[in-house]
Amino acid sequence: MEMKKQRILCLLTAAIIFLSSCGTAVPEDSSSSKGSESTAGSATVGASESTAGILHVYCFAAGKADAILLYTDKSAVLIDTGDSGFGKKIVDALEQRGISSLDYLILTHFDQDHVGGAAKVLNSIRVKQVLQSDCLKDSSEYEKTVDALKQAGLTPVTVRETTAFTLDSVTYTVDPPKQETYSVQASNNSSLIISAVYGERRFLFAGDAADARLQEFVAEDNGSYDFLKVPYHGSYQQTLPAFFTAVRPAYAVITCSNDEPEDDATMKALADTGTEVFLTRIAPVLAESDGTSLTVQYAD
Repeated sequence: MEMKKQRILCLLTAAIIFLSSCGTAVPEDSSSSKGSESTAGSATVGASESTAGILHVYCFAAGKADAILLYTDKSAVLIDTGDSGFGKKIVDALEQRGISSLDYLILTHFDQDHVGGAAKVLNSIRVKQVLQSDCLKDSSEYEKTVDALKQAGLTPVTVRETTAFTLDSVTYTVDPPKQETYSVQASNNSSLIISAVYGERRFLFAGDAADARLQEFVAEDNGSYDFLKVPYHGSYQQTLPAFFTAVRPAYAVITCSNDEPEDDATMKALADTGTEVFLTRIAPVLAESDGTSLTVQYAD
């Protein structure tokens, strides 16, 4: 009788092991199809059985200017606001997506093509917090931004130390310049560099960081990223090849226009690292991730 019980127990154990081995395996991460410029319109890394929410990264077609919206069901962050007059398009896009407030507005630096639409955004929608660069600029766009901040009752935080926060499972890190001033391209080199990490996927937004700023970031050895907003609208800089090698992006977006397109040398440096490139002069770019898979495509 005891031997019969043992035989039944063995059979049950074998059945459990067999059924466990038949479960669905999560596919391993796969590399994107490599190329210098995406013309097919979309690309995907990985696959997912996850039921997590979606992080959307929308890079506006703002000409040679930056405006990037990151949002989930429960959070929204805007990095830069495009050129003067672009704020209305940002506000319209927020309304279309049902976004009634921004958790953070991050101004990487105060050049017109990054802060031009800030006043309109601040005057039109609730912004809970503003993070800004330490290199202020004497310009009408900056003055309008300061006035709008006062009207909204907001005191911006000038980022001088690495700052991190988490919204709806997305962890943002804002990396400030390491010097108070720069002798060359002072405004661009003052750019805040922002990373967003959601599950297994890493996103990097490099503002207009120039050679000195990029050298600082490379020296920090922050690892690789799946998605990169290329610094300074794709203008070529000597440090770019080393920067691209360090961050090794699968996908990159260059914010540019037909009148002021990306540099061929920058495109070659990205091709050398096997990065697939999307250009906002063609159309807005949308990246979406559930924390495992990542899809990048031109948006309507």
